[in-house]
Amino acid sequence: MTALTSALAALPALPAPTLGPEWLDPVNIINAFVGWVGPWAVVGVMFVIFAETGLLVGFFLPGDSLLFTLGMFVGTGVVGVPIWLAAPAVWLAAIAGNQTGYLIGSKAGPAVFNKPDSRFFKQEYVERTSAFFAKHGGKAVTLAQFVPIVRTFTPVMAGVGKMHYRHFFGFNLLGATLWAFGITWLGWFLGSITWIQENIDFMILAIVFVSITPMIIHAVQERRSSRTAPESDRAVPESNRA
Repeated sequence: MTALTSALAALPALPAPTLGPEWLDPVNIINAFVGWVGPWAVVGVMFVIFAETGLLVGFFLPGDSLLFTLGMFVGTGVVGVPIWLAAPAVWLAAIAGNQTGYLIGSKAGPAVFNKPDSRFFKQEYVERTSAFFAKHGGKAVTLAQFVPIVRTFTPVMAGVGKMHYRHFFGFNLLGATLWAFGITWLGWFLGSITWIQENIDFMILAIVFVSITPMIIHAVQERRSSRTAPESDRAVPESNRA
């Protein structure tokens, strides 16, 4: 533990990001895991990734920024495991989470999705994911891995919709591989840069922004469609309307 303590002391002070409560800050999460279990902190990160990708109640967890921060902490020695072990570990957690989500959807989907809005569960999330899934079909399983909230609900929607399991697993394997390995390795590679270490809050905010960009684009497109639809209706003569 002496080496671990030295690594923590040598790392520049990492400010909490300005987005969300402190307990959802990926830096605080991993630091807490390191304080509790040392190098086994990667197992704690695996549980968070599993919950975010496989359990409906985990949609609010910081998946993207947590992977990036884990990669950076592995690179700087705060998490005392090699990157070739950390990256596959979170990849397995993402795969397991998505399979769990699919199972939930296929076995208990109707009962889950008929629930009214609550503090943590809103029909808006289901509708947003349904639209995303309907637009992209099987590709949604791959694309959704990079979109917060949507990646939590898409495997469940695939199960509800009785998507062929082999088809689902293939797309899921691709998405989880690109997501888990890509973001974790990116954090490991960039984490050695002093500026990144000293500005981790900005990096996390940038990752969150990039992650939600597809949702922003989709929302803008939907709003434009809703605005142009009445104009097209007015352009149709009364005699031609059904």
